[in-house]
Amino acid sequence: MKNFILGLAVLSTVLMKAQTQIIAHRGYFQAQPPTTENSIKSLENAQKLKVYGSEFDVRMTKDGVLVINHDEHHDKMEISETSFKELEKVKLSNGEKFPTLKDYLKQGKKDPSVKLIVEIKPDKTPEIENEITQKTIKMIKDMKLESQSEFISFSLNICKEIKKLEPTFKVQYLNGELSPEQIKKEGLDGMDYHYSVFQKNPTWISEAKTLGLITNSWTVNDAAVYEELKKQGIGFVTTNIPEQLKNK
Repeated sequence: MKNFILGLAVLSTVLMKAQTQIIAHRGYFQAQPPTTENSIKSLENAQKLKVYGSEFDVRMTKDGVLVINHDEHHDKMEISETSFKELEKVKLSNGEKFPTLKDYLKQGKKDPSVKLIVEIKPDKTPEIENEITQKTIKMIKDMKLESQSEFISFSLNICKEIKKLEPTFKVQYLNGELSPEQIKKEGLDGMDYHYSVFQKNPTWISEAKTLGLITNSWTVNDAAVYEELKKQGIGFVTTNIPEQLKNK
């Protein structure tokens, strides 16, 4: 009987590990009350929700400050062509100051159970991309957040630069055109693709799993799409509705 109970415990642990995990896209901003995406509050909300991780976007200002913002522009200012001093004059829509990566990581460090999913945005040249990547990794290491951080990018150059600098860091590619076999050949850890890519290539999730790759999909805001991906055994989904998908 003891062996049977132990067997059930092991099985439940395996099943729990196999379950699809939830990542809050740009934090949990569609909360009650709602807040601004990529804000410190959105990260805090994701931490309270106890999801696997919270994703956010890293860019660099003209004077080399790493900031958190999805779009190339903050208000009407192009981030890469504007100093941080000018950018921080305009607050976020929730009243917060324009967040730096350092501020964001400080909040992330308060809850080690929630992974920091760091998306480094593509830039105008490989040289600038490499600089952003090097600075981002240095800050994460300086703050001793290596084990809490995972990385994603639409830039293959950025993905490969991360692996070159820190081979043990988990890196997933976002753009969607590379097959699981190609991802493996590039030396990356996984694929984080728009769900339509997996719909067009229905064998990719199982192929990726066979190759030992991480599988993730964005931005899954439809319960039916979530169930479809879950049935295929996807490892993670990134979503604007983490509270709805978390217990499905």
